[in-house]
Amino acid sequence: MSVKKNLDIAQQFLAKLGGGASPDEIAKLFSANLDWDIPGDTGVLPWIGHKTGRGAVVEFVRDTGRMIERLGLEIHDVIASDERAIIFGELATRIKSTGKVIEQAFAIVLTISGGEITRFLMLEDSFATANAARAG
Repeated sequence: MSVKKNLDIAQQFLAKLGGGASPDEIAKLFSANLDWDIPGDTGVLPWIGHKTGRGAVVEFVRDTGRMIERLGLEIHDVIASDERAIIFGELATRIKSTGKVIEQAFAIVLTISGGEITRFLMLEDSFATANAARAG
């Protein structure tokens, strides 16, 4: 893929996610054989961990919508190469069940092949998010 095409795919992902597109519509940007990974504590938040397939995208959009309230999102930069696009930003969220607010930086690494996102890696402090989701 070209750098320009990969930037476009990353921007499409952000636009769909931020524009309230359905989980299935967002998942169309991803490969059926998607490799999905958000490293962290898998015991509290269903979207944390390693998963495969477009279903991981659908679950992520659905579950985050149910469990967190997005208070703010700032995209600092989107850069690309012939194989990847990387999104850098900051996110503020409130965990609905506890009312706790988390503000943190993140990076999303999208590996792109054949016009589809084949690998999604999100780097954030998912342990802080999981701790905020724990009651108590």
